[in-house]
Amino acid sequence: MNKCVSIEKAIECINDGASIMFGGFMANGTAENVVDALVAKGVKGLTIICNDSGYIDRGVGKLIAGKQCKRLITSHIGLNRETGRQMNEGELIVELVPQGTLVEQIRAGGYGLGGVLTKTGLGTLVAEGKQTVDVDGKTYLLEKPIRADFAILRGSVVDKAGNIAYKGSTNNFNNIMSSAADTVIVEAETLVEIGELDPNHITTPGIFIDYIVGGENIG
Repeated sequence: MNKCVSIEKAIECINDGASIMFGGFMANGTAENVVDALVAKGVKGLTIICNDSGYIDRGVGKLIAGKQCKRLITSHIGLNRETGRQMNEGELIVELVPQGTLVEQIRAGGYGLGGVLTKTGLGTLVAEGKQTVDVDGKTYLLEKPIRADFAILRGSVVDKAGNIAYKGSTNNFNNIMSSAADTVIVEAETLVEIGELDPNHITTPGIFIDYIVGGENIG
């Protein structure tokens, strides 16, 4: 299978109501060109799962500004005033999740675990309606796994098999999301031939990747 396709081909199966995980941390490591393509496509009613809601003009914030998102599962919204406005006006459902908990829920979804036990959120609004579990006399919240229809990643260097190497902090949520979605798209900054990537630099194995878009230094 040739995984290298146009952005339009990669997103043609992303339709209204889809759930999408986006890698990135304050838009660092977010697949900006794929976001732009989704904005242009005009898909609506999306559930977006990500670390933060980016900025109004960067990252997933562009989808929120365009009112293409109905539900946001995230850890931080402070960089994007439009997210807060839509939440306060009842235009957007925002589920705020402690960052470490969110990472572990996604990992559980990708690795086939039944959930995550954590003390974070006990005794707060985070715990409302959730199951607790006692282990050796200590009480934990049970946080359920999170999966999505799609995960959209950005890789610094990607080979044509989909193996990904990340530069520094661009790794962030990208790698952990690669196993937690039914279809995974990676936007490559630089695309190389199979065998050109040092195996020691590969963080995300190509087995997780369905489509590759982008190419040589897309910016």
